[in-house]
Amino acid sequence: MIQSVLERAKACAAKAACLSLEEKNNALLSMAEALLAATADILAANGEDLEAATHLSPVMKDRLLLNEARIASMAEGIRKVSTLPDPVGTVLESHTHENGLQIQKVTVPFGVVAVIFESRPNVSADTAALTLKSGNVCVLRGGKESFLSCRAIVAALRRGLAAAGLPEDLVQMVEDRTREGASRLMTAKGYVDLLIPRGGKGLIQACVENATVPCIETGTGICHIYVDAEADLDKALAIVKNAKTSRPSVCNAAEVCLVHEAVAEAFLPLLQAVLVEDRIARGEKPVSLLLCPKAMHYIKGEAAGEADFDTEFLDYKLAIKVVSGVEEAIAHIAAHSTHHSEAIITQNEKNAALFTKTVDSAAVYVNASTRFTDGGEFGLGAEIGISTQKLHARGPMGIRELTTYKYVVCGNGQIR
Repeated sequence: MIQSVLERAKACAAKAACLSLEEKNNALLSMAEALLAATADILAANGEDLEAATHLSPVMKDRLLLNEARIASMAEGIRKVSTLPDPVGTVLESHTHENGLQIQKVTVPFGVVAVIFESRPNVSADTAALTLKSGNVCVLRGGKESFLSCRAIVAALRRGLAAAGLPEDLVQMVEDRTREGASRLMTAKGYVDLLIPRGGKGLIQACVENATVPCIETGTGICHIYVDAEADLDKALAIVKNAKTSRPSVCNAAEVCLVHEAVAEAFLPLLQAVLVEDRIARGEKPVSLLLCPKAMHYIKGEAAGEADFDTEFLDYKLAIKVVSGVEEAIAHIAAHSTHHSEAIITQNEKNAALFTKTVDSAAVYVNASTRFTDGGEFGLGAEIGISTQKLHARGPMGIRELTTYKYVVCGNGQIR
């Protein structure tokens, strides 16, 4: 079954690469309409997935949950992709050789892009839209928790492609949910041109270590916020609250808060009130604070364990460490970061400049929440993943990151 999917995907690659901007945009709008028309079917499938997901925590169930608003948001994301410029055919560089050859460096699609992901069914719609716009074919392999939801979404998207007069096989889904199914995509040389894993640390490591096809490492997010001695504490409270509690199950949520010792006595009780006491008063789940020994002098909480500063909690947990200054904060981030997103809260321009220059992450913020690391927020329409590596793509990956380039050389009989 997987071999058949791969062969059909490869057969569509040339067609995808030659689609005009008008054809792609019309198809995207048709896919968005088909997705909305299938809302009832998608919600029914999602209900079955949720009913079976008894092992998932509440925050992980929230990643799996679909409702009418989230489906409408998925459709709107597809429409936004249709408004973006065509990333294919852009001349990146051009020059004329002394012998008259015209040499151009031109953007082209990768071909077949495979995405292995876990419990977020919206990934299927985002991926399909971005790969189509960038002239690629996508092969999707979702996790078992989101299988029925993804199958319903992909069925709708394929109907949208057909209604627009394009091959349905431009978007395909692997229904094999075994490890062998994932391994087949990782090793499908000659069929898969680019593999992108989206999920937890285990999935990403498995792909990076075992893939024999080109693979982009996307991020687990141990994201840090450093509250400097010269921070506006009101801004710091709002930013940490947003970064930790607005949606703790996503990779751009903050997992660690570093606090300058000069403001720890003032700031930490305020932070505890916002993240713990106020949330309890509103009947919301409080954030568990995992504290270094210095932090425990100022507030109550659990003692941070050895692994807590190296854990992506994806939950209402926050590790807190008191540091001596921006240099120690930078050193801590260098030792523990997954190179996803980090923020400094400060009014000191020198400290902000040092932080942004020396912190080695895909997104570095000054006085803003890490929750903005997102393709939609960055104006990319959507994202296919957030790359934490440095080769080819880094940070939120949109349509430009789904293209490579070739040299197109035009002559008039020149020989060497």
